[in-house]
Order: sequence, then structure tokens, then C-alpha cells
Amino acid sequence: MEIVFKPSSLKTKVSIVDFIKRVEKLGKDDPRRIMHSFKVALAITLVSMVYYLRPLYKGIGDAGIWAILTVVVVFEYTAGATLCKGMNRGLATLVAGVLGLGAKYFASLFGPKAEPIVLGCLVFVLVAAATFTRFIPHIKRRYDYGVLIFILTFSLVAVSGYRVDKILELAHQRLSTIILGGATCIIISLCVCPVWAGEDVHNLIISNLEKLSRFLEGFGGEFFQFTAEGDKADESKETDKSFLVAYKSVLNSKATEESLANFAWWEPGHGNFRFSHPWKQYMKIGVLTRQCAYHIEALNGYLDHSKFQASSDFGKSVQEPCTKMSMEAGKALKELALSIKSFSYPSNSIMHLQTSKKMVKEVKTTLQTSLVGEWDLLETIPIITVASILIDIVKCIDSIFVAVEGLSEQARFTKSLNESEKSHLCSGEVVQSVPHDDQDKGFVAVMIHKIFP
Repeated sequence: MEIVFKPSSLKTKVSIVDFIKRVEKLGKDDPRRIMHSFKVALAITLVSMVYYLRPLYKGIGDAGIWAILTVVVVFEYTAGATLCKGMNRGLATLVAGVLGLGAKYFASLFGPKAEPIVLGCLVFVLVAAATFTRFIPHIKRRYDYGVLIFILTFSLVAVSGYRVDKILELAHQRLSTIILGGATCIIISLCVCPVWAGEDVHNLIISNLEKLSRFLEGFGGEFFQFTAEGDKADESKETDKSFLVAYKSVLNSKATEESLANFAWWEPGHGNFRFSHPWKQYMKIGVLTRQCAYHIEALNGYLDHSKFQASSDFGKSVQEPCTKMSMEAGKALKELALSIKSFSYPSNSIMHLQTSKKMVKEVKTTLQTSLVGEWDLLETIPIITVASILIDIVKCIDSIFVAVEGLSEQARFTKSLNESEKSHLCSGEVVQSVPHDDQDKGFVAVMIHKIFP
């Protein structure tokens, strides 16, 4: 008996198994995707009743296909995106339909011979003007889809109006079906397990801050890989090093943040997010977070040098202040992320920032005193560069704190009594109560520490 192997069929089976595993992982990573699929199917099924039920079909006719097409192009993953596209499509269709009818009537005043020429000129001018507005950043960001639908609808109404006698009835049917499809999408998106773009951008900012904090908290132990006796740390010990690369996703988060923030602007108030929630402030925090991530990217490049640099005497002289600076900076970021998550004033991060500022001064002093002797350039330059980058990171975290503080004010984050007292001070000052001899008489002494230069 001769056995014949078929590699192609084996590869096909393996690829199918891999595909099933990927689909399963996709659903487990975010179960909301499964629910979204059912929501879209429900919306299309409901608007399809226009064809299935005879009374509805008689009232709308073949124009009911526009309701189905509207659901297909309007229903998005988040409620904000669905609202944005639904409102854009509805308003654009209404305005374009009115202008199309107006253009048809205006062109008819010039007689049957000049009518197509006038219509062509009107289409040319309005389409050119509408297309140009798509280059305006504000229009591009929020109304680009609406402008596109306006161009399409106006052209269809203006051109078809020249050959179709019942143009008003045709425009009414299309507008009605588009409103039907858009309303169905919006109602289902808001009422059936809604996915809020505002919550997603809120959680994304928190996640990015936490990723940077984990890197900074663990960086000191990775770069200075030696013990107090001068021996290198045991490299054979297996530990989780995922925090060293997790920050890389922050570098490419700009497009996602901007998209979610723009869609969040359309969403009604929900949960802790008011209708006028300061989404622009989230964008500002996101920009500063990416700037910090770029500094960390430069810092990460020096981890490979640590194995032959960190065990030197010069490296040991700056080990403690640099490690503590990195650790405190990471804790400050963690507290800022926690304050955004809990909608509370970022007071707990101030003390960590104060400590990291002290370490900056200590590192500068240590470098000035240590460089008096003779050192190998190949030994000192990487360590000096790392210390310099850490100082820049502390400055960047300082800016992030100011931005989060601004968010807490604009979004009305909760404050305790002590935090309310701190907020009345100028930025960079910390209030600390200390014992006082007359404390039993109702007097409390307050020390104000300036931590921001």
C-alpha cells in the first residue's frame, strides 16, 4: 500500500485552526465586538421590514433600500461615532435636497435650452466649494462625512431632477428612508449595550500613563545591574520584562486618541461624563504623554549598555539618586492615572514629584563632583546621557501634572478638604500640616513647599 501525503490540505487545515483561534481571541479580548455585531444585524433586520410589510412598502416603495444602505454606512462601533455619522448624513441629505430642488427651480427660470447649462454651472460651483471645505481642519475632523454626503446627494437631486418629473416626491422618499435608517442606528446604539467613545479615550489615557509608570519604576533596577558588593545581578533569574516594551504602544496612540475624542464630542452626558466634558484636555494630556514616551524610547536604548557600564565606580555614584528619581517619577505617573480613573483631584502625585525634583538636584550635584576625577569617556557618557534623559522625563511629568490638574478643574473632579486647600495655592506648592505648640487652642501651622521651579 502506498501512502500519499497532501501538504496543501494539511496547510489548509492548520490555517483554518489558526483562523478560528484568532477569531476566538478577538472576541475574548473585547466581548463588546460580539454584541456590536448583533446590534448591526438587529438594525438591518428592522429596516428591512420596509420591504417585508406591504403597508410600509406601499408608502415608501423601492426607496426603502436607502434605509438599509444608511444602516450599513452609519452604524459604527461606538455610540459617538454612530451619532456623528447619523447626524452628518441626515443634515447633509436635508440641506443638499433643499439646495438641489432650489437649483432645479432656479435653472428652470432660464428656459428649457439654458436649463442644463445653468444646472451644470450650479453643480460645478457648489461641489467645488464643498470639496474645498474638506481641507479645513475643523470641518475635516468632524463633518467630513457630512460634506461627502452633501456632494453626493446634491449632485443626484440636481441631475436627476432634470429628467424626473416627480422630483419632490423622490427627494421626500429618500430623506424619509435615510432618517428611518439613521434613527434606527442611533436608538439601538444608545439603548442596547452602548459603547461610549468617551469612556474609551478616558481609559486609553489612563492605560498609557500606567504603561509609562511601570517602565520608570522598573528602569533603575534594569540599568544598574549590580549589587552593593559590586557584583552583577543574577541575569539567569527569569522575570517578567513586558513592562520594558509596553510603552511602545503609547507612541502610536495619537490617531486613536483623536478619533475617540472627536466622536466623544457628539455623545450625550453619561456616567461621570457631562455633555460639555473637556475632551480637548484629554488630547493635551495625550500629547504630553507621547512626548514622555519618546524620552523613554531614548532611555530604553541604553539598557544594552548597562551590562558593561553600570558596575563601574562612576555608575555606582549616581545609582541611588537616578534609581530613586526614576522610581518616584513612575509613582507620580501612577497617581496621576489613578486620579483620572477615580475622577479625583491629583494631590497624591505632588509628593512624588517633590521627591523626584530633589533627586534631580542630587543627580546634578553628584555628576558635578564625580566628573572632577579622570574617567573613561565610553564609561561616563552613557550614564550622563541616561541621567539627562531622566531629568527631561521629570520635567515632562511636571507638565502632565499641570494638564491633569487642569482636567480636574474643568471636569469638576472631587476634592477632599485638604485638596481644596491645596488647589487655592499656585501651581507647584504643597501644603503640609505640622505640629504646633498652640494646636490645642485651635491653631494649625502650615508649611508651603515649592516644588516646581
